[in-house]
Amino acid sequence: MTAPRVEPPLPPVQRDRNRWLLVLILVLFLGSALIAGALRFSGWRPAGMQNRGELLNPPADLRGQTLRLSDGTVYDWRPVERHWRILVAPPADCASDCVELSRQLDLVWQLFGRNADRVDILWVGEVPEGAIRNSAWRVVEADRNLRATLPRVDGGTGEADNGVPAYVVDPNGFVILRYAPGFDPGDLRGDMAKLLKLR
Repeated sequence: MTAPRVEPPLPPVQRDRNRWLLVLILVLFLGSALIAGALRFSGWRPAGMQNRGELLNPPADLRGQTLRLSDGTVYDWRPVERHWRILVAPPADCASDCVELSRQLDLVWQLFGRNADRVDILWVGEVPEGAIRNSAWRVVEADRNLRATLPRVDGGTGEADNGVPAYVVDPNGFVILRYAPGFDPGDLRGDMAKLLKLR
């Protein structure tokens, strides 16, 4: 029977190098966790995760509003169907700005591709002559209470006088995003593309 082999002790230089390597691994792990936590709680997000529209906090609640369509029927929210809405409530005298807005909304809606059937465009009030409409359009009767619920529906300080703000309404009936008058339609499309991936 042979005696167990005894490993010679590590030289002090090797032992110290191993300890420093262990300390370095711990510092890298804990340091990255601390940096990630600090960024998270400071509100920073990568550019791809940021909304381009203004996130409304708290969101406006439209669930109690009875939206009546131009044909007299009531627009139901039906959250189970996971339908998103783009809502605009232009002033009564809106003409060329609204025609241009209708063109932009139609283009945005077409770019949703196979997800387009999960988006309704709610146009509140009279549709101007020459406006482009598609199958997603739902013309809602003008309602003073609805306009009062929408945040800064008539524009805000420092915003363009021309144009109309647009809103994104989630499947439950909460207004979660606002786009200032004269917004870039690409911003609306980008935010909606991310939201349509949610189930």
